[in-house]
Amino acid sequence: MSETVKIATLSGDAKFDAYVARPAGTPRASILVIQEIFGVNAGIRRKCDKLAEDGYLAVAPDLFWRLEPGVELDPDVEPEFQRALDLMGKFDQDQGIRDIEATIHHIRREEGVEKVGCVGYCLGGRLAYMTAARTDVNASVGYYGVGIDGLLNEKHAIAHPLMLHIPTEDGFVDKDTQKAMHEGLDDHPKVTLHDYEGLDHGFATEFGKRRSEEAANLADGRTAEFFRENLG
Repeated sequence: MSETVKIATLSGDAKFDAYVARPAGTPRASILVIQEIFGVNAGIRRKCDKLAEDGYLAVAPDLFWRLEPGVELDPDVEPEFQRALDLMGKFDQDQGIRDIEATIHHIRREEGVEKVGCVGYCLGGRLAYMTAARTDVNASVGYYGVGIDGLLNEKHAIAHPLMLHIPTEDGFVDKDTQKAMHEGLDDHPKVTLHDYEGLDHGFATEFGKRRSEEAANLADGRTAEFFRENLG
């Protein structure tokens, strides 16, 4: 069962939408799904639906709501891809983390689910790292996060498990950035990094030309096991 719910901001002065997919029975835990630069589109909703099929309460907040509520873009359509890049340039990531934190509070207080993980893609992969460092989320996974090398000074604040999926031929994350991520995080007791040789950005998308079926299934299997171990 899926629906759209309203979530109050941390300050309580506004509300924003989130897509919620509910499991058939009592949730084993909850997973917050963090969007790409394309909004809460069909692919992100499908991620939520699949997590609900696995027994999780899945919640995808609309993080672009302050710019334009209800953004849904297709990365395979060039004008929509360019619009997504424009939105990303205007997006306040620090404010986005506060909205993610508000979503975590909503899940625990309004839904009554104490254990909360998060999984993010692209922009969401970066935000998943930031969520691990700045909130009390129980476990985090980031797929092809961009610019994480610039956030390594926050790694000391990561108190709960974090897994990062890194395609080695990511057009948005060059080799020097990947090297910095490994040098900065390989010895972190809470962080696990997985490389995907020859793969490009977006390989685990649900729909479209970017998907690599074999690599997506491998990464998603690792993610599923990670959440089973850390969320129950």
